[in-house]
Amino acid sequence: MRRGLRWVILALMRVCYRLTVRGQQHVPKEGAALMVCNHVSFMDALVLGGASPRPVRFVMDRPIFESPWLKWWFQLVGAIPIESERRDPGALRRALEEVSQALKNGEIVMVFPEGRLTPDGETHTFRRGLETILARDHVPVIPAGLAGLWGSWTSNHGGPALKKWPRRFRARVSLHFGPPVDPRATTQDVALRRYLEARVRVLKAAAAEDIRP
Repeated sequence: MRRGLRWVILALMRVCYRLTVRGQQHVPKEGAALMVCNHVSFMDALVLGGASPRPVRFVMDRPIFESPWLKWWFQLVGAIPIESERRDPGALRRALEEVSQALKNGEIVMVFPEGRLTPDGETHTFRRGLETILARDHVPVIPAGLAGLWGSWTSNHGGPALKKWPRRFRARVSLHFGPPVDPRATTQDVALRRYLEARVRVLKAAAAEDIRP
């Protein structure tokens, strides 16, 4: 079902945007992988989910997951809700266990390591949760860079996301997937996190070249 939904999502994204996707061959045809990308807007997950040649399960904030209008959709696509320990003790552990189980099942799990939408269009520091996942499951990491959604009503450009009227339609959007990174290639977690952040920045810059006038 998720494979079929991927085609529906991709068709919808191509209606909404003039979408360019590069590097799809870097997504493994089978086996577990973690996918990381810069976080620009609330449409990022749909763009990535449609563009990936394989179904992707997304880690997302529980308050958004619990939306009364969209929860059924998030459940259908296999989203994994995550909550802060301060709000719900034990919630982080449960989410990490679900991520680990998905990876053990050979699935692709997508996380936005910045942990929030960018406030200024730039890629911000990756958070430590990335190392926690990779410490439990040594799977390839697929970096991705997204450009073109900053300025949309689903981004924080010009005010909080989703709290302004849409002003653009069929905007040019580009997504670049990079070669998988072996997390065991380095023994320093912080170095790995920074390396992945640097790879995403490079891919985002390359994606931005696609949408220049």
